[in-house]
Amino acid sequence: MIRESSFLAETPSKGAPMKLTISSKNVEWREPVERATKVRSEKLGRLLKHFQPDLVQLHGCIEKLPRKAEYEFSLSLSLPTKTLHATGAAPIIRSAVSLAFAEIESQLKKHMELLRGDHEWKRKRPRAAVA
Repeated sequence: MIRESSFLAETPSKGAPMKLTISSKNVEWREPVERATKVRSEKLGRLLKHFQPDLVQLHGCIEKLPRKAEYEFSLSLSLPTKTLHATGAAPIIRSAVSLAFAEIESQLKKHMELLRGDHEWKRKRPRAAVA
């Protein structure tokens, strides 16, 4: 049976509030996952301050891999322009959450660079003068 817990991750002065939903099969995993996601979602909220808060949704799912002593945490970040997916696997729940958030933060930074058009503003290398 899958249990879902959801809460609104808000940063008081910086960033945008987003809807955060976490799904897990085991109730015991809920507390460590929520503690780890609270800190990381605040940082993610600061990166998402340019999007409308009601259009940003973050969904996480934690599960234990059956044949390994590892946990897998998968994240899905829905933005108005794109949906980003990331996973993290580690023997400790907090490490798996941290890996998934690090991956989704790097994907988000790359997506923001594409939206800003940073690739169009890079300086070209000067050509060597032909003698």
